[in-house]
Amino acid sequence: MNTLVIRPAGPGDLAPIVAMLADDPLGARRESPDDLTPYRTALDLLTADPNQYLMVAVRDGRPVGTLQLTIIPGLSRGGATRALIEAVRIHADERGSGLGARLIEWAVDESRRRGCALVQLTSDATRTDAHRFYEKLGFTGSHVGFKLSL
Repeated sequence: MNTLVIRPAGPGDLAPIVAMLADDPLGARRESPDDLTPYRTALDLLTADPNQYLMVAVRDGRPVGTLQLTIIPGLSRGGATRALIEAVRIHADERGSGLGARLIEWAVDESRRRGCALVQLTSDATRTDAHRFYEKLGFTGSHVGFKLSL
């Protein structure tokens, strides 16, 4: 059958989403797939916020990709609204299938629909394959990002 659906994530999607988040060297250090409690709390907060989209790509009933899209109203750029894409992950079995491009396309289309003037994302400096992927989709590496852990 091989049908793909991109839809909002629900409670039953948490375990496979967290497993995808943890399935790389960076995620393995920062995710805890054995305790879904904080992820359930986060899902409740995301679901209650109309500017948050936690999406899951499901192929034949199996979660195979995910991303989070955040819509951010702002004053800069003439009061423009922007979108932020985060936590893009594709199941190892699906990498290279075009699914990542489909998820990003969904996010860009939704951002346009929501009136955003800009779509932005960050990618860890070590993820050089991801950087090439985003550049191929039209994103430019225009800024240097900074983070402060709290």
